[in-house]
Amino acid sequence: MKRYLGLDVGDRTIGIAVSDPLGLTAQGVETIRRKGLERDLARLGELMAQYETTSLVSGLPKNLNNTEGERCDIVKDFMASVKERYPDVDVTFWDERLSTVAATRSLLEADLSRKKRKKVIDKMAAVFILQGFLDSLPSGAR
Repeated sequence: MKRYLGLDVGDRTIGIAVSDPLGLTAQGVETIRRKGLERDLARLGELMAQYETTSLVSGLPKNLNNTEGERCDIVKDFMASVKERYPDVDVTFWDERLSTVAATRSLLEADLSRKKRKKVIDKMAAVFILQGFLDSLPSGAR
């Protein structure tokens, strides 16, 4: 059994989620405020150490027609930097097309104010990304 970190990589923030030790559920951890590649990678490294994992699941923001655009390139470039800095990391990309929509809907249903939603939306999107990935795993692969 291994733990995974889920990432929702954006221009200004990176939402982070973590799986439980059994690989069944995803919980939000934090939203990293982007402050430069080195600081972003250092914080990610701290979180990987804290949660004892080198398995990352990054959302891949495909277009609705399943094509990859500029946003996908940005995410792939960031994850390539992660891989360069932490060579032992396993990176899996997960189609995140509807994760932000689902996260927003979930937060609206929880009746959070716009200000509070803005603070947690990226972390919640990371939860949806990671949970989708975990749900797709055969039970013996966790």
